[in-house]
Amino acid sequence: MGVMKIWYFFKGYVIIRVEGLTLERFLNLAATNDIYLWDISRESYTVLQMKATIEGFKALKGIVRRVGCRVEIIDKKGLPFLFYRLKARKMLGFGFILFLGIIFFLSSLIWNIEIVGNERVKTEEIIKILEKEEIKRGIIKYKIDKDYIKYLLLNEFDNLSFLSVDIKGTKLLIEMKEQDLPPERINRDVPCNIVATKKGVILKAIARNGRAVVRKGDVVKEGDILITGVILDEHSQKQILVHAEGEVLAKTIYSHRIDEPTIKTIKEETGRTYTRREFKIGDKGVQFFKGEIPFKDYIEEVEEVKPFNLDIDLPIKIFVHQYKEVEIKEIKQNIDFLKQASHIRAVEELNKQLPKDIQIQSKDVKYYLKDDILSTYVTFEVIEDIGKKQIIYGN
Repeated sequence: MGVMKIWYFFKGYVIIRVEGLTLERFLNLAATNDIYLWDISRESYTVLQMKATIEGFKALKGIVRRVGCRVEIIDKKGLPFLFYRLKARKMLGFGFILFLGIIFFLSSLIWNIEIVGNERVKTEEIIKILEKEEIKRGIIKYKIDKDYIKYLLLNEFDNLSFLSVDIKGTKLLIEMKEQDLPPERINRDVPCNIVATKKGVILKAIARNGRAVVRKGDVVKEGDILITGVILDEHSQKQILVHAEGEVLAKTIYSHRIDEPTIKTIKEETGRTYTRREFKIGDKGVQFFKGEIPFKDYIEEVEEVKPFNLDIDLPIKIFVHQYKEVEIKEIKQNIDFLKQASHIRAVEELNKQLPKDIQIQSKDVKYYLKDDILSTYVTFEVIEDIGKKQIIYGN
């Protein structure tokens, strides 16, 4: 769409308003005659607003007469109209052409390299690899070979399952997905213990190899040995190291707390606004208007102004900061509704924490109200296998 906007900017186009009772027939005839109209919006039942090329607008005259509609030009956009206005002001026209040339030159460079999806691979490492190949900020984007970048990174990192390279405006976007690494397996010939991964109350310990050192009712903490791989030979009384195998089921606790204020603060707009504009190059910005914001309480909205409505990312940006005055009001929330919402949120958070293959034994919910804060505690009591293998070193 950005390319089309640039094309129509060069060719010139008009914004028109069409009024009449046969608007659908007007649009059908325009389509039949291959007249391209875009950004069509309805102002009322009898009025449409749209954009058309200069040639398209001229071709619409015959259709307008046939359907009995009325057409008026609201605005004229594009280079042909700008050149016409600047015809008598040559220096201003020259400056405009120079400015336009600078913009298009800057838009042909890469000003930002964004890497998304990497968790274990550091962004700095990827940037260093790219810089060795002279792929960095300031490079002309038409010199970038996307297939070569994919080959380079896939060769360098073995744990990537997906990689895409794309150029969006002046940004080089690299999206990747890393392979999910399976838990480290210990060779069955290597001696190991089975230890606790978390605190819990033992319900059952089944040792298929090695010896269980915990019983039902024992309380263990993270790191405690549950099934030992060190056993005593009955005949020689010597210690033998084995690869422990088995399951240890324990009762464990998962809990989550949510605090919510019973008195909610809201910001209501008064309708008064204050505007500042900012000219920014890279990370440095200069505001055109300084001074105090004339409101005590306000919300700020920032919008980037695109030159000539062109959808391209440039290092030079203009932002409009709009400050909207607000009145701060306090509203007392319904306690029953707040309890229900907090309960649901706490359960959702706990479900994210729970591992697979567990059995939920019970759920407990408690509420406490203090200093206008409602605290919701949700606790799950679950049964799970808390054992993991740990290599025995030394001995």
